[in-house]
Amino acid sequence: MTDLPSQIVRLADLPNRKRTHFTFEPDAPARAALAQSLDVPTLRKLRFTGELIPLGKRDWRIEATLGATVIQDCVVTLDPVTTRIDEDVIRTYTAKFDLPDTDEIEMAEDDDTTDPLPETLDLVAVALEALALSIPAYPRKDGAETGKAVFTEPGKAAMTDEDARPFAGLAALRAGLENKAEDDKG
Repeated sequence: MTDLPSQIVRLADLPNRKRTHFTFEPDAPARAALAQSLDVPTLRKLRFTGELIPLGKRDWRIEATLGATVIQDCVVTLDPVTTRIDEDVIRTYTAKFDLPDTDEIEMAEDDDTTDPLPETLDLVAVALEALALSIPAYPRKDGAETGKAVFTEPGKAAMTDEDARPFAGLAALRAGLENKAEDDKG
């Protein structure tokens, strides 16, 4: 297995008055290692490009674009499924990030991109995390359908989704009563 690539940036060494541009485009062996770490058969393309933006004297923000082409196995047919991913990636690293002492923390919905300020930042790890969150969990080839699986004891009728609906019996009873009323009139 090839070691995972990295692009380590020491934030304290960057100029804190101007943006620092970056681009990460791995070669074929590096993409194969990244695909293996993501547990996908093929990572055909990957490009992570953006800027590290200083926020004051110590805090930083990443504004980047992630583009990738991932090939996965269809969950129904096992045929290859190609997915194109284009995502904006925004992360903020702040020195005044308070971690609570409890095991569980609740993040505000609009604050899921803020992290504590690290000494060094691996831009490849940021790209890999964003890619992992963007890859479809259950890729499905166009037109692939799962069949209905019906299980029951031999000799008995299987219960369907329609049978399980709470008002299905009432609708059938109502229709029967309406039909009887029409028969009585005619």
